[in-house]
Amino acid sequence: MNGNFYQNPTFPGNQMNNNYTTPPGNISSVSEQEDYNEQSYIENILRLNKGRKVKAYVSFPDSTEWKNSIFTGLIEEAGKDHLIIKDTLNGNWYLIRILYLDYVEFMEPINYNHLYSEKTF
Repeated sequence: MNGNFYQNPTFPGNQMNNNYTTPPGNISSVSEQEDYNEQSYIENILRLNKGRKVKAYVSFPDSTEWKNSIFTGLIEEAGKDHLIIKDTLNGNWYLIRILYLDYVEFMEPINYNHLYSEKTF
């Protein structure tokens, strides 16, 4: 219907070059670093501390039976909206929404990565 009415704008000296090459190095490490740019700080800190023993303090405001809970175990995974903890005492695994996470108590020194410089506290 519009025919050739709409055309993509072109700018002098700014032409697409389709003859690009992949930069040298490990591609997966590049994508992992890009992931850190897209993810929340809490997720990054939790991910840096996989395998560490923690206590996760969680509140469920709409529940009368499960108002406040503490989950103890090892950090297995962390995502933008979740934390997975493995309880080594009873073998249970917990999937916790970050929305309900109040705070995390680490039972051992933690890694903290601010602006890609790794520190241990």
